[in-house]
Amino acid sequence: MNFDVAIVGGSYAGLSAALQLARARRRVAVIDAGQWRNRFAPTSHGFLTQDGAAPAQIIGTAWQQLQVYPTVQRIDGQAVQADGANGDAFALRLQDGRHLQARRLVLATGVVDELPAIAGLAERWGRSVFHCPYCHGYELDQGRIGVLASSELSLHHALMLPDWGTVTLFCGGVFEPDAAQRQQLAARGVCIEETAVQAIVDKATVQLADGRHAAMDGLFTLSRTQMASPLAAQLGCSFDDGPLGEFIRTDALKATTVAGVFACGDAARAMGSVGFAVADGAMAGVAAHQSLFTPS
Repeated sequence: MNFDVAIVGGSYAGLSAALQLARARRRVAVIDAGQWRNRFAPTSHGFLTQDGAAPAQIIGTAWQQLQVYPTVQRIDGQAVQADGANGDAFALRLQDGRHLQARRLVLATGVVDELPAIAGLAERWGRSVFHCPYCHGYELDQGRIGVLASSELSLHHALMLPDWGTVTLFCGGVFEPDAAQRQQLAARGVCIEETAVQAIVDKATVQLADGRHAAMDGLFTLSRTQMASPLAAQLGCSFDDGPLGEFIRTDALKATTVAGVFACGDAARAMGSVGFAVADGAMAGVAAHQSLFTPS
């Protein structure tokens, strides 16, 4: 199978890139394993015209609209190997052994969240435990919000969240605010709980090591992230270190350090959201298209 552009990742960024290329009448393959990052959340917020829609609904509508364009082919599967030569010929191998070739690659491969090792947290991820206040803070209706410290960066989380409710920072021995930081937290009305967190129970209740229970309406924590795919590393793309994990280095046109390879979405930025991913994908799609006929 031969294409002008192969897009690895069929979530918001990848489908946005595909739409630009489809409208340029280019032959596009979108390889998708169906593992979009916010699949655990019942609703998505903050993206214009889609506020409150289910993630699967947004992606389903995007695929439905892409089917109008005859040059787009959806390939269900996982790309596990990528090779390229001279920035104009790339080969991809899928986990099931299928192969395809493309003149350009767009990596919209996303990231995987590494959650704090607290019993009961993973089961509630995206439902009552979140990472983005802009995505999920409003729905807590100015209620009781807990911040589960995962590093010193949790201070920023705790200082942000009073705009969405009454905040308790659960330090749990992971992060110990100094005197200046305690003053900042006090000025924002944040309570500090230093007892270790044992588990999350019920909807969003924090069970402490001394047997106490702190009932919350929602919890926030900062996950570490890692690449969801090895392809960028296989191709030799450079990475930058972000506060929560590395991401693929790109320029303003979403071109990576490897000729002919573009990257977009959460894999290629330090901060992720649906809106950012869609914008990234549009830029990557346009840039990949123009690279096909623009002299290097």
